[in-house]
Amino acid sequence: MPKKVDHEARRNQISEALMRLASRGGLEAVSLRDVAAEAGVSMGAVQHYFKSKDEMLEHAMEHVNSRAEQRIRSRFDVADRVPRPREVIRTLMLEMLALSEESRTEFLTAVSFFVRASVSPRLAEIYRRDWPQLEQWVAAELRRAQEAGELAADRDLQLEAELLVTVPDGLSFGLLLGHRSPERAVAAVDHYLGRLFGDSGSGSSA
Repeated sequence: MPKKVDHEARRNQISEALMRLASRGGLEAVSLRDVAAEAGVSMGAVQHYFKSKDEMLEHAMEHVNSRAEQRIRSRFDVADRVPRPREVIRTLMLEMLALSEESRTEFLTAVSFFVRASVSPRLAEIYRRDWPQLEQWVAAELRRAQEAGELAADRDLQLEAELLVTVPDGLSFGLLLGHRSPERAVAAVDHYLGRLFGDSGSGSSA
């Protein structure tokens, strides 16, 4: 009997290879052959699942987002209570920081995606579709904080959400270039949240 192939697992295997290549030196000089070699599969297998580098990068970004979401949710799955909005937002921001090898690879994949999207209308459209969803999710958490009296009623939730999701990117560039230590980056996140929430609750335990 021929071996049954898990197609989604194979697509993810190729995406992981693309992410590793992106984290080591960007994607502009990376070919489908490079990705096949990194993934340990044939060129034919790569071309079977992805017709172009943009298609691979699109799937890689979906994989990055799914993996990060699972990590964040797992932080709260063991809790016997509903996490406070500040905890949720802090966890999101820390997971977006390039602190671990995993999040570093994800961040550099995202950078490669943004560079590529600047000249690819298809990838740019994915960004315009997905990024606002993240902002809306953060805005919903901020609204929950307002309703609980943990955030000032006069805060512009949409604007604050837009700012919150951009902070980790700026800090991550400093982390990758050795300009900022991990401890300093985490302290910056906590300082930002402290100013936003008026120190209404500790976020350092999340």
